[in-house]
Amino acid sequence: MTEIAPGGDLSQLRRLNSLALISVVREEPGLTLTEISRRTGLSRASTEDVVRGLLERGWLADVPAAAGAVGRPARRYRFRADAGRVLGVDIGGHKILALVADLDGTVLHSARVAVAQAMGRKDRLAALDRAVADALAGAGASAGDIWAAGAATTGLVDGAGRVMLSEALPEWTGVDVAAHLRRRVGGAVLVENDSKLAALAESWRGAARYAKDVVLILAGLRTGAGLIIDGKLHRGFGNAAGEIGALPASGWIRAQEHLKSWPPTGRADAAGQGGAGREVPGQGVGSPGAEGADAVGRAAADQDAAAEAVFEAARAGDRKAAAVVRRYVRDVAVGAAALVLTLDPELVVIGGGFSRSADLIVEPLRRELDRWCIRTPEVRVSEFGDEGVALGALRLALDHVDGELRESVDLGGPEFVARQLAAAGGARAGASR
Repeated sequence: MTEIAPGGDLSQLRRLNSLALISVVREEPGLTLTEISRRTGLSRASTEDVVRGLLERGWLADVPAAAGAVGRPARRYRFRADAGRVLGVDIGGHKILALVADLDGTVLHSARVAVAQAMGRKDRLAALDRAVADALAGAGASAGDIWAAGAATTGLVDGAGRVMLSEALPEWTGVDVAAHLRRRVGGAVLVENDSKLAALAESWRGAARYAKDVVLILAGLRTGAGLIIDGKLHRGFGNAAGEIGALPASGWIRAQEHLKSWPPTGRADAAGQGGAGREVPGQGVGSPGAEGADAVGRAAADQDAAAEAVFEAARAGDRKAAAVVRRYVRDVAVGAAALVLTLDPELVVIGGGFSRSADLIVEPLRRELDRWCIRTPEVRVSEFGDEGVALGALRLALDHVDGELRESVDLGGPEFVARQLAAAGGARAGASR
Protein backbone atom coordinates (compact mmCIF):
# COMPACT_ATOMS: atom_id res chain seq x y z
CA MET A 1 0.00 0.00 0.00
CA THR A 2 1.18 3.52 -0.82
CA GLU A 3 1.00 5.62 2.32
CA ILE A 4 1.96 9.01 0.93
CA ALA A 5 1.40 10.54 -2.45
CA PRO A 6 3.06 13.97 -2.70
CA GLY A 7 0.39 16.53 -3.40
CA GLY A 8 -2.31 13.92 -2.89
CA ASP A 9 -5.49 14.18 -0.85
CA LEU A 10 -4.47 13.25 2.71
CA SER A 11 -8.07 12.83 3.87
CA GLN A 12 -8.66 10.36 1.04
CA LEU A 13 -5.44 8.55 1.95
CA ARG A 14 -6.52 8.37 5.58
CA ARG A 15 -9.88 6.92 4.55
CA LEU A 16 -8.25 4.29 2.33
CA ASN A 17 -5.85 3.31 5.11
CA SER A 18 -8.76 3.01 7.55
CA LEU A 19 -10.72 0.82 5.13
CA ALA A 20 -7.72 -1.42 4.48
CA LEU A 21 -7.14 -1.85 8.19
CA ILE A 22 -10.81 -2.60 8.92
CA SER A 23 -10.85 -5.17 6.12
CA VAL A 24 -7.84 -6.97 7.57
CA VAL A 25 -9.21 -7.00 11.12
CA ARG A 26 -12.63 -8.21 9.95
CA GLU A 27 -11.00 -11.15 8.19
CA GLU A 28 -8.70 -11.99 11.11
CA PRO A 29 -9.99 -10.76 14.47
CA GLY A 30 -7.46 -10.49 17.28
CA LEU A 31 -4.44 -9.18 15.36
CA THR A 32 -1.72 -7.14 17.04
CA LEU A 33 -0.35 -3.84 15.70
CA THR A 34 2.65 -5.64 14.25
CA GLU A 35 0.46 -8.19 12.48
CA ILE A 36 -1.86 -5.49 11.14
CA SER A 37 1.12 -3.49 9.87
CA ARG A 38 2.50 -6.54 8.09
CA ARG A 39 -0.83 -7.43 6.43
CA THR A 40 -1.72 -3.91 5.31
CA GLY A 41 1.76 -2.81 4.30
CA LEU A 42 1.42 0.31 6.47
CA SER A 43 4.32 1.48 8.59
CA ARG A 44 4.13 0.86 12.32
CA ALA A 45 3.57 4.57 12.96
CA SER A 46 0.76 4.80 10.40
CA THR A 47 -0.83 1.64 11.77
CA GLU A 48 -0.81 3.05 15.30
CA ASP A 49 -2.33 6.31 14.08
CA VAL A 50 -5.13 4.61 12.11
CA VAL A 51 -5.91 2.14 14.92
CA ARG A 52 -6.08 4.98 17.43
CA GLY A 53 -8.56 6.86 15.26
CA LEU A 54 -10.74 3.80 14.67
CA LEU A 55 -10.78 3.02 18.39
CA GLU A 56 -11.84 6.59 19.16
CA ARG A 57 -14.62 6.51 16.57
CA GLY A 58 -15.88 3.14 17.77
CA TRP A 59 -15.02 0.94 14.79
CA LEU A 60 -12.44 -1.18 16.62
CA ALA A 61 -12.33 -2.63 20.13
CA ASP A 62 -9.65 -4.32 22.22
CA VAL A 63 -9.71 -8.09 22.51
CA PRO A 64 -9.40 -9.03 26.21
CA ALA A 65 -6.14 -10.77 27.09
CA ALA A 66 -6.37 -14.51 27.61
CA ALA A 67 -6.81 -15.60 31.20
CA GLY A 68 -3.51 -16.52 32.83
CA ALA A 69 -1.40 -14.61 30.32
CA VAL A 70 2.09 -13.91 31.66
CA GLY A 71 3.58 -10.42 31.49
CA ARG A 72 2.07 -7.62 29.47
CA PRO A 73 0.68 -9.16 26.26
CA ALA A 74 0.46 -7.13 23.07
CA ARG A 75 -2.89 -5.45 22.50
CA ARG A 76 -5.14 -7.19 20.02
CA TYR A 77 -8.02 -5.68 18.09
CA ARG A 78 -11.33 -6.69 16.56
CA PHE A 79 -13.86 -5.01 14.33
CA ARG A 80 -16.96 -3.96 16.24
CA ALA A 81 -19.43 -6.12 14.36
CA ASP A 82 -21.84 -5.57 17.25
CA ALA A 83 -22.08 -1.86 16.42
CA GLY A 84 -25.05 -2.50 14.15
CA ARG A 85 -27.52 -5.09 12.94
CA VAL A 86 -28.80 -6.18 9.54
CA LEU A 87 -31.94 -8.09 8.58
CA GLY A 88 -32.45 -10.69 5.86
CA VAL A 89 -35.90 -11.99 4.95
CA ASP A 90 -37.03 -14.74 2.58
CA ILE A 91 -40.68 -14.17 1.60
CA GLY A 92 -41.54 -17.51 0.06
CA GLY A 93 -44.60 -19.38 -1.07
CA HIS A 94 -44.54 -21.77 1.89
CA LYS A 95 -42.50 -19.99 4.54
CA ILE A 96 -41.18 -16.63 5.64
CA LEU A 97 -37.74 -16.79 7.20
CA ALA A 98 -36.21 -13.74 8.91
CA LEU A 99 -32.58 -13.56 10.08
CA VAL A 100 -30.96 -10.87 12.22
CA ALA A 101 -27.16 -10.68 12.03
CA ASP A 102 -24.28 -8.46 13.12
CA LEU A 103 -22.09 -6.51 10.71
CA ASP A 104 -19.92 -9.58 10.05
CA GLY A 105 -22.95 -11.59 8.97
CA THR A 106 -23.06 -13.78 12.07
CA VAL A 107 -26.70 -14.78 12.52
CA LEU A 108 -27.96 -13.84 15.97
CA HIS A 109 -31.51 -15.13 15.67
CA SER A 110 -33.89 -16.55 13.09
CA ALA A 111 -37.67 -16.74 12.98
CA ARG A 112 -39.73 -18.90 10.64
CA VAL A 113 -43.44 -18.51 9.91
CA ALA A 114 -45.30 -21.03 7.77
CA VAL A 115 -47.52 -19.64 5.02
CA ALA A 116 -49.63 -21.15 2.26
CA GLN A 117 -48.96 -20.47 -1.41
CA ALA A 118 -52.62 -19.53 -1.91
CA MET A 119 -52.43 -16.88 0.83
CA GLY A 120 -53.39 -13.36 -0.24
CA ARG A 121 -51.33 -10.19 -0.05
CA LYS A 122 -52.69 -8.93 3.27
CA ASP A 123 -52.15 -12.21 5.13
CA ARG A 124 -48.67 -12.73 3.65
CA LEU A 125 -47.57 -9.25 4.70
CA ALA A 126 -48.97 -9.86 8.19
CA ALA A 127 -46.92 -13.07 8.37
CA LEU A 128 -43.87 -11.11 7.21
CA ASP A 129 -44.41 -8.63 10.03
CA ARG A 130 -44.64 -11.45 12.56
CA ALA A 131 -41.44 -13.11 11.33
CA VAL A 132 -39.53 -9.81 11.47
CA ALA A 133 -40.85 -8.99 14.95
CA ASP A 134 -39.96 -12.47 16.24
CA ALA A 135 -36.45 -12.29 14.77
CA LEU A 136 -35.81 -8.86 16.27
CA ALA A 137 -37.11 -9.91 19.67
CA GLY A 138 -35.01 -13.07 19.66
CA ALA A 139 -31.88 -11.07 18.79
CA GLY A 140 -32.61 -8.51 21.49
CA ALA A 141 -32.78 -5.80 18.83
CA SER A 142 -35.20 -3.02 18.05
CA ALA A 143 -36.32 -1.83 14.64
CA GLY A 144 -34.02 1.18 15.01
CA ASP A 145 -30.99 -1.09 15.42
CA ILE A 146 -31.30 -2.34 11.83
CA TRP A 147 -28.84 -0.52 9.57
CA ALA A 148 -30.12 -2.20 6.40
CA ALA A 149 -32.59 -4.92 5.47
CA GLY A 150 -32.52 -7.26 2.50
CA ALA A 151 -35.66 -9.02 1.33
CA ALA A 152 -36.07 -11.86 -1.15
CA THR A 153 -39.29 -12.61 -2.96
CA THR A 154 -40.49 -14.67 -5.89
CA GLY A 155 -40.97 -12.97 -9.23
CA LEU A 156 -39.41 -9.96 -10.93
CA VAL A 157 -38.46 -6.99 -8.75
CA ASP A 158 -37.72 -3.45 -9.90
CA GLY A 159 -34.98 -1.15 -8.61
CA ALA A 160 -37.30 0.45 -6.06
CA GLY A 161 -38.24 -2.80 -4.32
CA ARG A 162 -41.63 -3.31 -5.96
CA VAL A 163 -42.72 -6.69 -7.37
CA MET A 164 -43.21 -6.20 -11.11
CA LEU A 165 -44.52 -9.69 -11.79
CA SER A 166 -45.23 -12.73 -9.64
CA GLU A 167 -47.09 -15.67 -11.11
CA ALA A 168 -46.47 -17.91 -8.11
CA LEU A 169 -48.14 -15.83 -5.38
CA PRO A 170 -51.70 -14.49 -5.54
CA GLU A 171 -52.13 -10.70 -5.33
CA TRP A 172 -48.35 -10.26 -5.16
CA THR A 173 -47.71 -8.41 -8.41
CA GLY A 174 -47.42 -4.71 -7.61
CA VAL A 175 -46.63 -5.14 -3.91
CA ASP A 176 -44.12 -2.54 -2.71
CA VAL A 177 -42.12 -4.80 -0.41
CA ALA A 178 -39.52 -2.10 0.31
CA ALA A 179 -42.11 0.44 1.41
CA HIS A 180 -43.79 -2.12 3.66
CA LEU A 181 -40.56 -3.10 5.40
CA ARG A 182 -39.41 0.50 5.60
CA ARG A 183 -42.32 1.20 7.95
CA ARG A 184 -41.08 -1.53 10.29
CA VAL A 185 -37.29 -1.24 10.40
CA GLY A 186 -34.71 1.52 10.29
CA GLY A 187 -32.14 1.96 7.56
CA ALA A 188 -32.31 1.15 3.87
CA VAL A 189 -34.42 -1.69 2.47
CA LEU A 190 -33.28 -3.64 -0.58
CA VAL A 191 -35.41 -6.20 -2.41
CA GLU A 192 -34.35 -8.84 -4.90
CA ASN A 193 -35.53 -12.06 -6.53
CA ASP A 194 -35.13 -15.15 -4.34
CA SER A 195 -33.13 -17.29 -6.78
CA LYS A 196 -30.67 -14.47 -7.37
CA LEU A 197 -30.11 -14.07 -3.64
CA ALA A 198 -29.64 -17.82 -3.23
CA ALA A 199 -26.81 -17.53 -5.76
CA LEU A 200 -25.38 -14.55 -3.86
CA ALA A 201 -25.34 -16.61 -0.65
CA GLU A 202 -23.42 -19.44 -2.32
CA SER A 203 -20.90 -16.97 -3.74
CA TRP A 204 -20.51 -15.35 -0.30
CA ARG A 205 -19.92 -18.29 2.00
CA GLY A 206 -21.30 -21.38 0.30
CA ALA A 207 -20.39 -23.98 -2.29
CA ALA A 208 -19.43 -21.32 -4.86
CA ARG A 209 -17.30 -19.01 -2.73
CA TYR A 210 -14.16 -19.73 -4.77
CA ALA A 211 -15.84 -19.78 -8.19
CA LYS A 212 -16.40 -16.88 -10.59
CA ASP A 213 -19.02 -18.30 -12.96
CA VAL A 214 -21.89 -20.18 -11.36
CA VAL A 215 -25.41 -21.36 -12.11
CA LEU A 216 -27.51 -21.83 -8.98
CA ILE A 217 -30.58 -24.04 -9.35
CA LEU A 218 -33.09 -23.29 -6.59
CA ALA A 219 -34.83 -26.65 -6.31
CA GLY A 220 -37.93 -26.79 -4.19
CA LEU A 221 -41.67 -26.60 -4.57
CA ARG A 222 -40.73 -24.17 -7.36
CA THR A 223 -37.61 -24.18 -9.55
CA GLY A 224 -35.57 -21.05 -10.25
CA ALA A 225 -32.06 -20.00 -11.19
CA GLY A 226 -29.53 -17.37 -10.13
CA LEU A 227 -26.38 -16.50 -12.03
CA ILE A 228 -22.93 -15.42 -10.88
CA ILE A 229 -20.79 -14.10 -13.74
CA ASP A 230 -17.19 -13.03 -13.20
CA GLY A 231 -17.76 -13.18 -9.44
CA LYS A 232 -20.78 -10.87 -9.44
CA LEU A 233 -24.51 -11.43 -9.24
CA HIS A 234 -25.94 -11.06 -12.75
CA ARG A 235 -29.35 -9.40 -12.93
CA GLY A 236 -29.70 -8.54 -16.60
CA PHE A 237 -31.03 -5.34 -18.16
CA GLY A 238 -34.53 -5.73 -16.71
CA ASN A 239 -33.61 -7.88 -13.71
CA ALA A 240 -34.97 -10.98 -15.47
CA ALA A 241 -31.71 -12.91 -15.98
CA GLY A 242 -32.02 -16.62 -15.24
CA GLU A 243 -35.81 -16.76 -15.65
CA ILE A 244 -35.58 -19.70 -18.03
CA GLY A 245 -38.46 -21.40 -16.22
CA ALA A 246 -40.81 -19.02 -18.03
CA LEU A 247 -40.10 -20.99 -21.20
CA PRO A 248 -42.43 -24.03 -21.22
CA ALA A 249 -39.86 -26.08 -23.12
CA SER A 250 -37.45 -25.73 -20.19
CA GLY A 251 -39.50 -28.29 -18.27
CA TRP A 252 -39.37 -26.45 -14.96
CA ILE A 253 -43.10 -25.89 -14.67
CA ARG A 254 -43.74 -29.54 -15.46
CA ALA A 255 -41.06 -30.78 -13.05
CA GLN A 256 -43.10 -30.05 -9.92
CA GLU A 257 -46.17 -31.71 -11.42
CA HIS A 258 -44.32 -35.03 -11.50
CA LEU A 259 -43.90 -34.93 -7.73
CA LYS A 260 -47.62 -34.29 -7.28
CA SER A 261 -48.42 -37.48 -9.21
CA TRP A 262 -47.17 -39.60 -6.32
CA PRO A 263 -48.28 -41.53 -4.26
CA PRO A 264 -50.37 -43.68 -6.61
CA THR A 265 -54.10 -44.05 -6.02
CA GLY A 266 -54.78 -45.95 -2.83
CA ARG A 267 -51.60 -44.80 -1.13
CA ALA A 268 -52.55 -41.18 -0.50
CA ASP A 269 -52.03 -41.63 3.22
CA ALA A 270 -48.28 -42.09 2.75
CA ALA A 271 -47.51 -38.44 2.14
CA GLY A 272 -50.05 -37.23 4.65
CA GLN A 273 -48.54 -39.33 7.41
CA GLY A 274 -45.16 -37.88 6.57
CA GLY A 275 -46.41 -34.41 7.42
CA ALA A 276 -48.79 -35.11 10.28
CA GLY A 277 -47.46 -34.06 13.63
CA ARG A 278 -44.34 -32.45 12.20
CA GLU A 279 -43.33 -29.35 14.11
CA VAL A 280 -43.23 -26.18 12.05
CA PRO A 281 -40.83 -23.74 13.77
CA GLY A 282 -42.02 -20.19 14.23
CA GLN A 283 -45.58 -20.74 13.08
CA GLY A 284 -46.92 -18.14 15.44
CA VAL A 285 -48.40 -20.19 18.30
CA GLY A 286 -49.32 -17.87 21.13
CA SER A 287 -49.56 -14.82 18.88
CA PRO A 288 -52.77 -13.25 17.57
CA GLY A 289 -54.43 -15.62 15.15
CA ALA A 290 -52.43 -18.57 16.45
CA GLU A 291 -55.12 -21.10 15.52
CA GLY A 292 -55.10 -19.85 11.93
CA ALA A 293 -51.31 -19.93 11.91
CA ASP A 294 -51.43 -23.53 13.13
CA ALA A 295 -53.70 -24.47 10.24
CA VAL A 296 -51.50 -22.71 7.70
CA GLY A 297 -48.43 -24.29 9.24
CA ARG A 298 -49.92 -27.75 8.91
CA ALA A 299 -50.95 -27.10 5.30
CA ALA A 300 -47.48 -25.86 4.35
CA ALA A 301 -45.86 -28.77 6.16
CA ASP A 302 -48.11 -31.21 4.32
CA GLN A 303 -47.15 -29.75 0.94
CA ASP A 304 -43.46 -30.00 1.76
CA ALA A 305 -43.89 -33.45 3.27
CA ALA A 306 -45.78 -34.70 0.22
CA ALA A 307 -42.83 -33.78 -1.99
CA GLU A 308 -40.31 -35.13 0.49
CA ALA A 309 -42.24 -38.39 0.71
CA VAL A 310 -41.51 -39.07 -2.96
CA PHE A 311 -37.78 -38.83 -2.33
CA GLU A 312 -38.04 -40.91 0.83
CA ALA A 313 -39.94 -43.64 -1.00
CA ALA A 314 -37.44 -43.65 -3.86
CA ARG A 315 -34.62 -43.89 -1.35
CA ALA A 316 -36.37 -46.87 0.24
CA GLY A 317 -36.55 -48.70 -3.09
CA ASP A 318 -40.04 -47.84 -4.33
CA ARG A 319 -39.74 -48.21 -8.11
CA LYS A 320 -42.68 -45.95 -8.95
CA ALA A 321 -41.34 -43.21 -6.70
CA ALA A 322 -37.89 -43.61 -8.26
CA ALA A 323 -39.45 -43.19 -11.70
CA VAL A 324 -41.15 -39.97 -10.54
CA VAL A 325 -37.82 -38.62 -9.27
CA ARG A 326 -36.16 -39.50 -12.59
CA ARG A 327 -38.82 -37.60 -14.53
CA TYR A 328 -38.44 -34.64 -12.18
CA VAL A 329 -34.65 -34.55 -12.63
CA ARG A 330 -34.93 -34.91 -16.42
CA ASP A 331 -37.15 -31.86 -16.66
CA VAL A 332 -34.99 -29.78 -14.30
CA ALA A 333 -31.96 -30.78 -16.38
CA VAL A 334 -33.41 -29.33 -19.60
CA GLY A 335 -33.48 -25.78 -18.24
CA ALA A 336 -30.20 -26.30 -16.42
CA ALA A 337 -28.53 -27.49 -19.63
CA ALA A 338 -29.75 -24.41 -21.50
CA LEU A 339 -28.13 -22.18 -18.88
CA VAL A 340 -24.92 -24.22 -18.91
CA LEU A 341 -24.67 -24.06 -22.69
CA THR A 342 -25.22 -20.30 -22.60
CA LEU A 343 -22.86 -19.39 -19.75
CA ASP A 344 -20.30 -22.23 -19.61
CA PRO A 345 -20.10 -21.96 -15.80
CA GLU A 346 -17.45 -23.45 -13.58
CA LEU A 347 -20.10 -24.79 -11.20
CA VAL A 348 -23.74 -25.74 -11.02
CA VAL A 349 -24.98 -25.55 -7.42
CA ILE A 350 -28.18 -27.27 -6.28
CA GLY A 351 -29.85 -25.23 -3.55
CA GLY A 352 -33.29 -24.91 -2.01
CA GLY A 353 -35.30 -27.32 0.08
CA PHE A 354 -34.82 -30.29 -2.25
CA SER A 355 -31.04 -30.06 -1.87
CA ARG A 356 -31.47 -32.31 1.17
CA SER A 357 -32.31 -35.06 -1.34
CA ALA A 358 -29.12 -34.46 -3.29
CA ASP A 359 -28.24 -38.15 -3.05
CA LEU A 360 -31.10 -38.80 -5.49
CA ILE A 361 -30.69 -35.70 -7.65
CA VAL A 362 -27.03 -34.90 -8.30
CA GLU A 363 -25.83 -37.96 -10.21
CA PRO A 364 -28.91 -38.23 -12.46
CA LEU A 365 -28.65 -34.48 -13.13
CA ARG A 366 -24.98 -34.80 -14.00
CA ARG A 367 -25.78 -37.63 -16.43
CA GLU A 368 -28.48 -35.54 -18.09
CA LEU A 369 -26.11 -32.59 -18.42
CA ASP A 370 -23.55 -34.93 -20.01
CA ARG A 371 -26.13 -35.77 -22.66
CA TRP A 372 -26.82 -32.16 -23.60
CA CYS A 373 -23.77 -30.05 -22.76
CA ILE A 374 -20.51 -29.61 -24.63
CA ARG A 375 -18.70 -29.33 -21.29
CA THR A 376 -20.36 -30.51 -18.10
CA PRO A 377 -19.45 -28.33 -15.12
CA GLU A 378 -18.93 -29.64 -11.63
CA VAL A 379 -22.22 -30.09 -9.77
CA ARG A 380 -22.21 -29.23 -6.07
CA VAL A 381 -24.85 -29.18 -3.37
CA SER A 382 -25.63 -26.23 -1.13
CA GLU A 383 -25.19 -26.75 2.59
CA PHE A 384 -27.79 -24.08 3.38
CA GLY A 385 -30.92 -26.12 2.68
CA ASP A 386 -33.91 -23.81 2.55
CA GLU A 387 -32.05 -21.00 4.38
CA GLY A 388 -29.86 -19.97 1.44
CA VAL A 389 -32.27 -17.32 0.15
CA ALA A 390 -32.48 -15.56 3.54
CA LEU A 391 -28.68 -15.66 3.83
CA GLY A 392 -28.44 -14.03 0.42
CA ALA A 393 -30.82 -11.33 1.62
CA LEU A 394 -28.46 -10.75 4.56
CA ARG A 395 -25.54 -10.40 2.15
CA LEU A 396 -27.52 -7.88 0.11
CA ALA A 397 -28.02 -5.77 3.24
CA LEU A 398 -24.37 -6.14 4.26
CA ASP A 399 -23.20 -5.05 0.81
CA HIS A 400 -25.22 -1.87 1.21
CA VAL A 401 -23.75 -1.25 4.67
CA ASP A 402 -20.24 -1.89 3.39
CA GLY A 403 -20.81 0.63 0.61
CA GLU A 404 -21.82 3.28 3.12
CA LEU A 405 -18.88 2.31 5.31
CA ARG A 406 -16.47 2.89 2.43
CA GLU A 407 -17.82 6.41 2.03
CA SER A 408 -18.12 7.37 5.69
CA VAL A 409 -15.60 5.48 7.81
CA ASP A 410 -13.25 8.45 8.22
CA LEU A 411 -16.05 10.93 8.90
CA GLY A 412 -17.50 9.47 12.05
CA GLY A 413 -18.29 6.40 14.10
CA PRO A 414 -21.00 3.76 13.84
CA GLU A 415 -23.67 6.19 15.02
CA PHE A 416 -22.83 8.51 12.12
CA VAL A 417 -23.09 5.69 9.58
CA ALA A 418 -26.36 4.49 11.13
CA ARG A 419 -27.81 7.99 10.72
CA GLN A 420 -26.59 8.13 7.12
CA LEU A 421 -28.22 4.79 6.35
CA ALA A 422 -31.47 5.79 8.02
CA ALA A 423 -31.57 9.01 6.02
CA ALA A 424 -30.79 7.15 2.80
CA GLY A 425 -33.45 4.60 3.65
CA GLY A 426 -36.10 7.26 3.83
CA ALA A 427 -35.01 8.73 0.51
CA ARG A 428 -34.24 5.69 -1.64
CA ALA A 429 -34.95 2.53 0.31
CA GLY A 430 -35.39 -0.54 -1.80
CA ALA A 431 -32.88 0.31 -4.48
CA SER A 432 -31.38 -3.03 -5.44
CA ARG A 433 -28.76 -1.69 -7.82
